Formats: sequence, structure tokens, C-alpha cells
Amino acid sequence: LEQYCQLLWSANRQVNLTRHVDYKTFVARDVADVLQLSACIERDEDVLDIGSGGGVPGIVLSILRPDLRMSLCESVAKKARWLDRFVQQLELPVAVFNERADRVLDDLCFDCCIARAVGPLWKLCSWLAPHWPAAGRLLAIKGPTWTTEVSDANERGSLKIIDLTKIVEYPMHDTDATGRHSKSVILELKAKSAPEN
Repeated sequence: LEQYCQLLWSANRQVNLTRHVDYKTFVARDVADVLQLSACIERDEDVLDIGSGGGVPGIVLSILRPDLRMSLCESVAKKARWLDRFVQQLELPVAVFNERADRVLDDLCFDCCIARAVGPLWKLCSWLAPHWPAAGRLLAIKGPTWTTEVSDANERGSLKIIDLTKIVEYPMHDTDATGRHSKSVILELKAKSAPEN
């Protein structure tokens, strides 16, 4: 993890990959999120990190959970190139796709997709709408405004075919302006089962 941090922060001088550029913030925000996420993923699953950015949660998860078959998906070419360098230098068995998630899911299937700080729920649902059989389920890390995102997705009709469950709620390790701890959640989204005849 320390080696990854050094690679990430060095690259961050050239391209914006993260705002968390010290160990305290990295552990309190990034590692804390990934530890919660890790507990939600079964052993030996095929996992796709959607919108990997600088590699959180995907690279951190692959370091903490070497049993997982991890793939990273990043549509921005310069970020995907950095991800590929990180994976090579860390000698991780991780695939990097410089593609949009829907294009990756046209060709490959996963047990689980993960997303953090990629976009609102309605947008994630629209990307995955025709691809749920290939995506398995989506685990989305969301911050304190997650209920607003769920309401917005409902209003747009994005959740009509989706079962959504809050599976984890945990305190963020920083505080808001009032000194209260904010909470993050992990939401599980999967296509509703077809009704039995």
C-alpha cells in the first residue's frame, strides 16, 4: 500500500488522480472505504471497478484481497495509462480496460461491479441497464447524500428493475463543519428476479 501511495502521489503531480495526498487521509478515507467494501465481496469473485480513476477502490482491493480476480475500467485514456503503470510496477494480476463500463460488459461477465465517486445512482443504473446479467451486482460506495441519490434515481425511473439494499453503514473518519461524524454506506444493486410462473 505504501508503494502504491508513492506511485499515485507522484503521478498526481502530472494528472489529477486523487485529492488524498497524505497517509492520514488515504487511510481514513480510501482504505476505510475499501475495508468495508472488501467484507461485502465473496471469496474468488470476478470484480470490475467502474471508473477506477487513480485506482481506489480497485487497486487497493486487489492488494488487500489477492483472491479476487480484479479488473479496472477507466474511460479517460491518460488515467488508464497510469493505472496500467501502477499495476505493472506493483506486479498485480489486474486487467486494465481503457473503455466505458458498458463496452467492457458487452464482452465480459463479472460476479460483481464496484463504484466509488463515479456518478449518481441514476447514471450508474443507466450504464448498467442492458448489462445486468454480465455485471452480476453493483456495490456502490456512497456518502451522506445517498438518500437524495436514491430519490432522484426513483424519480427518473432508474430503479424500476433494480433491487436496492443498503448493506453497510459506517462513520466517515472525518467530521463535517458541525463536528459531527458523517456516514458512508455501501448500496447493493441487482436486477430484480423474473417472477416465477
